[in-house]
Amino acid sequence: MATLPTVDVAVLGSGAAGLTAALAAADAGAEVAVYEKADSLGGTTALSSGVAWLPGNRYARAAGIDDPAGSALEYLAALSHGMIRPEMAAAFVHSVEPLTEWLETRTPLHLRLVPGYPDYHPEVPGGRPRGGRSVEPELFAFEELGEWGGRFLGFPRRTYVTETPVGGGTGFLTPEVERERTSRGVEGLGRALLGALLKGLLDKGVRPVTGKAAARLVTEDGAVRGVRFADGDMVGARRGVVIATGGFERDPSLVTAFLRGPMCHPSGAPTNTGDGLRMAMRVGAQLGMMREAWWVPVVAEPGEEQDQWALHGVQLVQRERTLPRTIMVNASGRRFTNEAANYNALGGAFHAFDPTRFGYVNQPCWILFDQGFVDEYGGYGTPAGGDMPGWITRAETVEGLAEALGLPADELAATVRRWNELVDRGHDDDFLRGDSAFDGWCGDRRKYPGTAATLGPLDSGPYYGARLHSSSLGTKGGPLTTVDAEVLDVDGAPVPGLWAVGNAMAAPTGMVYGGAGGTLGPALVFGFRGGRSAAGHPVPAR
Repeated sequence: MATLPTVDVAVLGSGAAGLTAALAAADAGAEVAVYEKADSLGGTTALSSGVAWLPGNRYARAAGIDDPAGSALEYLAALSHGMIRPEMAAAFVHSVEPLTEWLETRTPLHLRLVPGYPDYHPEVPGGRPRGGRSVEPELFAFEELGEWGGRFLGFPRRTYVTETPVGGGTGFLTPEVERERTSRGVEGLGRALLGALLKGLLDKGVRPVTGKAAARLVTEDGAVRGVRFADGDMVGARRGVVIATGGFERDPSLVTAFLRGPMCHPSGAPTNTGDGLRMAMRVGAQLGMMREAWWVPVVAEPGEEQDQWALHGVQLVQRERTLPRTIMVNASGRRFTNEAANYNALGGAFHAFDPTRFGYVNQPCWILFDQGFVDEYGGYGTPAGGDMPGWITRAETVEGLAEALGLPADELAATVRRWNELVDRGHDDDFLRGDSAFDGWCGDRRKYPGTAATLGPLDSGPYYGARLHSSSLGTKGGPLTTVDAEVLDVDGAPVPGLWAVGNAMAAPTGMVYGGAGGTLGPALVFGFRGGRSAAGHPVPAR
């Protein structure tokens, strides 16, 4: 056990929110230390696309897109269901400009627009069906990090989102571009965002400490003044502590206690076990949004769940359920939702509860597709025309697939017939798949916009099926905070010396996932606001 050198601000966690908070505090003149539980940096951000949802951003304005603050606030309010505190929504939207000004002028992180990416609910008042609110990091050369370049979770992905199928690209680089980017250690997506933030910290002399799990907050006269770690070491923090430890989706007891419905095979970092939540609870933090998560459907390859995460045994299912020639069915062999809806909103479909049977109606469920899908699109790690992985069930007929999956054959055959009839008509009368501008965005972009981007028959055997699980990118619940990310106690007063950001705070956008990057946008904004506040230089009020 050792007492580590006292600093002004101790930041716990090294994802986007934590590194942004640390860099904002250091840039404001504070002496900062960053501690990461894992041996690798980056948390769930390192596994992500790195896209951030930032309404009214400068990159959209430069592209001629008008997006006044009132429009974004109208959009969030229309989706709130009373769960978004107006002051948090306003702070988020009005902080986009100071955040991006700071990033572009004071840090190595530079962003760019993802053109055309629609909001997730574009037809709601204030929504943007033609995009303008989702941005991504510029490519970053990891050679600039020296020995730190290999210290992140995940593996190199050398593309922009705009070069992937989700962004309208092919997903493949030319050999020349691949060689050039590889030679310079250039990366995109989530690790590019993190690499640039880390470079900013390294330039200011801040060296993160990995393998250092925080266990308890140290208080003095009711104020947080340090952290005790699991190994017994302690660090003092003159101004206080920023909790950026991610969510609690990896702790089964917390999941059972708080989440509103089933969640398994979480796709985020394996270290997200609610450490920050427990620390905050011990000092009397008031909690919010505990029932909610950033819901997402996944397929899971065979293996131990505790060893699975995105890019390792668990695959997020977005494009594969949006493309034509695929549907989702429940244990009754019936469709139950718009398969192409945004992944967060699908959580509601997975959590539908039957009071008579006293069970979740649509869990378990399966995603089904045919050989035409395989030939034209591929998926699940397989290129178009390739062989599907062995863990995906296959049968020559729809009835045979039903038997193999344990589904009622007559019902499944009727469901497929009904689907094919709807496809022939060009409209999904049952669940309106394809009606929203968002629905086809991740589908067949050659046919976008229009329902053909997502509607297609299942009529070419063999047929395939995979179990689909209700999962999450991370949880949304944590301490309620002020607009400057100061943690509030059970009486509504700030806990002196304690801030929470990212998935360790109560989500400022409530149950809403505004658009692509709906997790990272607020993480960057409130990381920035929290870091500045912790350093004693809060972002000026608008």
